[in-house]
Amino acid sequence: MDECQNISCGNSSAPFQMKRLRWIAVVYPLALLVLPPTNAAAQTSTRIPILIVDGFSNHDWKQTTKVTKWILEESGLFTVAVSTVPLDSSERNAWSPDFGNYATVIQNTNNIWEPHLRWPRTAEKALEEYVAGGGGLYILHSANNAFPHWKEYDKMIGLGWRAKANGYALEIDRNRDIVRIAPNNGEGTGHGDRFNALIQILSQHPINGGFPREWQTVNTEVYYFPRGAAENLTVLSYAYDSTSTHRTWPVEWTVSYGNGRVYNSSLGHLWKGETYPQAYRCAGYQTTVIRATEWVATGRVTYAVPSDFPTADRPSLRSELEFMQKNKDK
Repeated sequence: MDECQNISCGNSSAPFQMKRLRWIAVVYPLALLVLPPTNAAAQTSTRIPILIVDGFSNHDWKQTTKVTKWILEESGLFTVAVSTVPLDSSERNAWSPDFGNYATVIQNTNNIWEPHLRWPRTAEKALEEYVAGGGGLYILHSANNAFPHWKEYDKMIGLGWRAKANGYALEIDRNRDIVRIAPNNGEGTGHGDRFNALIQILSQHPINGGFPREWQTVNTEVYYFPRGAAENLTVLSYAYDSTSTHRTWPVEWTVSYGNGRVYNSSLGHLWKGETYPQAYRCAGYQTTVIRATEWVATGRVTYAVPSDFPTADRPSLRSELEFMQKNKDK
């Protein structure tokens, strides 16, 4: 049994790091140690700038972006911009967002069904330099299915949806130890039916600080045999796969890549034809999205755990009404 260690790798990139430090210096003198969801943070004039990258996926990437943007902006902590990767090949080759203008990039593209859809190499290199230089990266659900050709992406995401020959899989045993499964052993990554999963905390972390040790989320996927480079990685939580393998697998993990922080999770499934589904209405999921985004952006978490956070025995779903009303014309 071998537990991965949370160690930084690579070298810093000064231009990216300096942009990041300038806005952190403005925001964080204004922040309290712990803020309730809607008071001082919502009144802060300078919010944390976030970029969502979308444009293609086998999931409903448009709806995923809309709901994620709404969750983050409703917290009062963030301003969220969106950069959509063009499908036209010539326009896509010219696509070149300035990641350095943002504290975190939320990656919401997935080419698992269309492997020819890739970021241009210049954008891949820019993301590598941005994260290594101290930028934050949030891998949103199926984004960890993407880009098996991109070796540095494998290192950034730590684990993803990969064939059984591609990297180590991690499993949690009955003693809560992490077991490394070598390439070509076991299976490739997959999942069973969606179900109400019991999320169990493995590593205490600012993202899950104040969470119950176990909490229930709804209509979610638990990936079995998540595989990848599995380097510089800390597993935050895990869940028992009751619908398929009847084994226990990581659900959330963080990765150190150079001076940057990465958060990756199988939570956040939103399929085509769904609108603000239960998985996204879960108070635990929404809180995790906000706190994980803040942590990868700043290394700190100020967003308080809300009173409606789910427990081991009780899921907690928020009303559809507010989202529907505020987004009916968008």
